Amino acid sequence: MNTVVVYDIVCNRRRLRFHKFLKELGIRSQKSVFECRLDAREVREIRLYCRDHLDLNEDAVRIYRVCATCMDKAMIQGQGLSFSQLDWEVL
Repeated sequence: MNTVVVYDIVCNRRRLRFHKFLKELGIRSQKSVFECRLDAREVREIRLYCRDHLDLNEDAVRIYRVCATCMDKAMIQGQGLSFSQLDWEVL
């Protein structure tokens, strides 16, 4: 399912590591926003990564599942990639 991951991580080192982790799952559409197509297992992976590697007293990560109908209604102002550019397949 289309998924948007938004984060606010205080420590530069933790933020960079989380960014590298998310790069394997989707595309960075803004500084602290990734757009991904994830299944339930991959969402669990993100949640486990947050639990194990972030300071959840200081850091925040939000994971939004977005249905296809809602994504069709999304509007992009200015530069940015859309979910349609996520049509890739890992072989």
